[in-house]
Amino acid sequence: MRGLWRAAIALVLVASASQAQAAKPRARDLGITPLIGGNAGVLDAITDVAGVEVGHSTIIRGAAGPLVVGVGPVRTGVTIVHPRGRASNDPVFGAWFTLNGNGEMTGTTWLQEGGILEGPIGITNTSSVGVVRDGILQWQVGTPGLQPWGLPVAAETYDGSLNDINGFHVKPEHVREAITTARGGAVLEGAVGGGTGMICLGFKGGIGTASRKLPPEQGGYTVGVLVQCNFGNQRNLMIAGVPVGQEITDLASCTAGDLPRTADDEARGRRRCPPGSAGSPRDDSVEPTELGSIIAVVATDAPLLPHQLKRIATRVSLGIGRVGGFASNGSGDIFIAFSTANPNTAMATDSTRLTMLSNASISPLFTATVQATEEAIINALLAAETMEGVNHTRVYGLPGARVVEVLRRYRR
Repeated sequence: MRGLWRAAIALVLVASASQAQAAKPRARDLGITPLIGGNAGVLDAITDVAGVEVGHSTIIRGAAGPLVVGVGPVRTGVTIVHPRGRASNDPVFGAWFTLNGNGEMTGTTWLQEGGILEGPIGITNTSSVGVVRDGILQWQVGTPGLQPWGLPVAAETYDGSLNDINGFHVKPEHVREAITTARGGAVLEGAVGGGTGMICLGFKGGIGTASRKLPPEQGGYTVGVLVQCNFGNQRNLMIAGVPVGQEITDLASCTAGDLPRTADDEARGRRRCPPGSAGSPRDDSVEPTELGSIIAVVATDAPLLPHQLKRIATRVSLGIGRVGGFASNGSGDIFIAFSTANPNTAMATDSTRLTMLSNASISPLFTATVQATEEAIINALLAAETMEGVNHTRVYGLPGARVVEVLRRYRR
């Protein structure tokens, strides 16, 4: 009965997330995509790369209130990306890059050495990265047809401002849920999965995705990006070259109620929420500490080898810079890229034939990566709703209508 009850709750959470997202426009719905540049894929998501599947397990328990470690409030989860779908045991060529290393992504030692990504990629909160790593391995070794060992890739960002992060609420069953419910098609964004409790550029952040499709004369390849967005200061937010963060100054995160101020409040310059107010004015006389991270997953169907995928992964940095990130000391900015081309070659036991795109033709993929990264971050912000969590910390969602208003003011 307990299992049925947990499944029912999970279905309600997924349905609620889906309904919330359906009501909120994405960047392309607001006309932002053309301003960023490039041609988005049909879904404008990482799943535009054929075979890629994404799954989430979202854990939301307890009303906002004082932190009780081990009890809540809980605002966290797991996101899984399968490069070739969960039914495939065919690895892909891959590579990773760290812009600033105050974070974790497991499995990268062998990824760098061998250039091969085996199994899914997991993303969660900082204190749960080990559970997710082990959960992936438990699923892998227990699934017929998959290899009975592995060095899983699991990455993290910090959600402790809204979530009881050291209550260790992510369990192996949540990892399995995200793995086994993953699918192609439209991807849930915002406060879902690993992104549930994340804060990005001062607004509610989380999971975001976007894609770019190259024209036939450039190969017709697709690049898809998925981010777990949890970095940056609000005043630095740029959208399509416009300083949106400098124009929206009345939605700063704040603390509701009369609880004592925390170290997190002080570091982020967070003030008390005005009573009965729909917003909170930002104090720009205070320079908040830039705390947070971003994990990015880049998928492409272009035939790239590991050293070329490393070059793709580095270009994520430029997309982050375009929205106002600067890889502060406290930020874990870690990216992974893979190619679904050249099936059945990565683990060949003898000599094999494969296709490689020439370096002379790779630059359009760099541009596509930058554009898709920028838009994926914006989509994460637009999808996420206002959330209140640990110690009544309130983080506001970015209102799409306000963004459009600012863009028009700047004649964009």
